[in-house]
Amino acid sequence: MITTRFAPSPTGHLHIGGLRTALYNYLYARLKKGKFLLRIEDTDTKRNSQEALDGILEAFRWVGLEYDSPMLYQSQRLAIYQEYAKKLLDSNKAYYCYLSQEELQQIRENRNANHAELTRKYRDFKGKIPSGIQPCIRIKSPISGNISFLDGIKGEISFQASEIDDFVILRSDGTPTYNFVVAIDDALSGITDLMRGDDHISNTPKQLVVYEALGFAIPRFYHIPMICNEKGQKLSKRDGALSVLEYREAGILPQALLNFLFRLGFSYGDQEIFSLDDMFLCFDPTQINSKASACNFSKLYWLNSEYIKAMENEELSKLINSEILESLKKDSKERAFTLLDELKPRVNNLVDLKKEIYGILHTPIMSCEKDSENLQGNYIPASYDEAMFQKLFKDSQKDILIQSLKDFAQCLIATQEVSIQSNNHSHIQVNPNNPQEFKGFIHAFSENEHSILKQSGFKSSLFMQGLRLALLGKKGGIDLGACIFILGRNETKKRIESFLSSSFFP
Repeated sequence: MITTRFAPSPTGHLHIGGLRTALYNYLYARLKKGKFLLRIEDTDTKRNSQEALDGILEAFRWVGLEYDSPMLYQSQRLAIYQEYAKKLLDSNKAYYCYLSQEELQQIRENRNANHAELTRKYRDFKGKIPSGIQPCIRIKSPISGNISFLDGIKGEISFQASEIDDFVILRSDGTPTYNFVVAIDDALSGITDLMRGDDHISNTPKQLVVYEALGFAIPRFYHIPMICNEKGQKLSKRDGALSVLEYREAGILPQALLNFLFRLGFSYGDQEIFSLDDMFLCFDPTQINSKASACNFSKLYWLNSEYIKAMENEELSKLINSEILESLKKDSKERAFTLLDELKPRVNNLVDLKKEIYGILHTPIMSCEKDSENLQGNYIPASYDEAMFQKLFKDSQKDILIQSLKDFAQCLIATQEVSIQSNNHSHIQVNPNNPQEFKGFIHAFSENEHSILKQSGFKSSLFMQGLRLALLGKKGGIDLGACIFILGRNETKKRIESFLSSSFFP
């Protein structure tokens, strides 16, 4: 059975490079109907953080990567590591080393010396054991030849054995070292395929020494190139790199982030959008790019916008968790969802979507008023675009535009079904529950030959800009017909009246 794993250290937040590694391991295990395991490498007690551990687990929950079997904690397995160290001592594959800290420091400072050779002083020592020194345990590494392995991404990788020292497997205080415990845990967990960042290549020969010494089966290795910025340098926060949960706070959807990371180092023709099911079908670790991947975060936000547009409004409204939207939804789900349909093509993250909703529905003054057709409360724009006002309400056209807005507001609420005569003298009936009909109503009103707009030669586009300023307080935004449908006719009239009674009109 194929078994993969992801083994983060709880000394910091989980970042996108780690999540990509976890995703690849998860996909391969699921593709092969195998197991995906999660192991917490928490032997560094001085740097471990409960906050970091909680963040790792929450990130997994958020993106939906489910692991098999109980999670493994290295800190709970000290006795196992000590037992295997004893086995190596008993089989003469490891030995006690009595090098003092002063001797070790001298070896490090001697640039011309063979450090690996010097650290083997007690490898087959027959002399008198120094007193007053608590020994560590070193494993016997090969002295000659090569230590090689076949990497599924990078091909064959080889190290000269003489460059690998007899590294410490158990410190003098009895705590195990990284390469020792990783090899033991991977072997005992039955890891068959080991996918990890290529910064671990230098660790691999030491882990192979442990595998060989203990008679463990050696897994297949896949070392994944690192993620870099567009200049080919190490990714940092200056480039927009965040921890996984910070992307959630930035309004990124988990499926968009996984899609982004999947494509960051793995190509499948020209396809850009991948669901998890799509990833399962086409993932092959041998096809992972062998060179570092340049991270373009604009692609992430583009993917996020695509997922937002495709998401069902019911699910999206729950994710946004906007009280003001929920208030509208309780009054009229159709209006709330019309608002989402208008805004989804305009945003690329949930934070901006929530801001846009608030900007349209914001109410500085709430009342107890309720209306079956209207929003619950008195909603008016928090402010108006002064530059837009100055452009529209010039002396020569101010009175015409004011009167047109008044006429529009009055006509809008005159009857339950609005009727207005168009240029061809036919009447347009407007259903207040249909945003498309409101759009036709606005057009018919502005083009009506009997209106003050037409009689004075006033451009209908200027009227629509004035109406938009009154309703939303700014230029641009959602379709005006949809806006009136979302707000309701009475609320639309209130907003026009509030605008006309604002400080802009002394």
